[in-house]
Amino acid sequence: MKIYDVTATIFNGMPVYKNKPEKQPTIETSTNGHVTESRITMDVHTGTHVDAPLHMINDGDTIETIQIEKLVRPVKVFDLTDVDEKISFQDIKDLDIEKNDFILFKTKNSWDTEFNFNFIYVAEDAASYLAEKGISGVGIDALGIERAQEGHPTHRSLMGSDVIIMEGLQLKEIEAGQYFMVAAPLKIENTDASPARVLLFDELIG
Repeated sequence: MKIYDVTATIFNGMPVYKNKPEKQPTIETSTNGHVTESRITMDVHTGTHVDAPLHMINDGDTIETIQIEKLVRPVKVFDLTDVDEKISFQDIKDLDIEKNDFILFKTKNSWDTEFNFNFIYVAEDAASYLAEKGISGVGIDALGIERAQEGHPTHRSLMGSDVIIMEGLQLKEIEAGQYFMVAAPLKIENTDASPARVLLFDELIG
């Protein structure tokens, strides 16, 4: 069994959404004798993370309400590296996507080494299709699942249908196919997202 770590490394100077300084993590380390301790300050949307409905829906559910069983499960990875600009309904309508699937989209984003303001995103029509399909979750290799869409219809369509959103995946080395995923957000109360360690196994479990 091979394990793929598809998590972004957290460090000061890492790619953050729109290069906003306030989103940069700060790691401070102090040493007293032989004891070293570090403190980290960061946005909950830093690097690889899971969004909670509260992120885009007033009074939406918070991150700790997402059952871990929904994030430790089989997933399907789809290679959409030939897509430009955005993932539309036309790009995914013929894919093997079924009810309750958790799907991950691999795109050109996986080769970005800094924030790309023109990252590939999931368009509103594709999000509506996925919501209608009744999938369980969707992940993408960008720090956002949408951009330049007024009112954030992609987030709202998915979250309104209880579809989990995962962003910031590192899928460059991952081939299309089925995997077993272990995605573990930090167990933080009452937040709109959480950083997560995400692992893919090349053998299905259970």
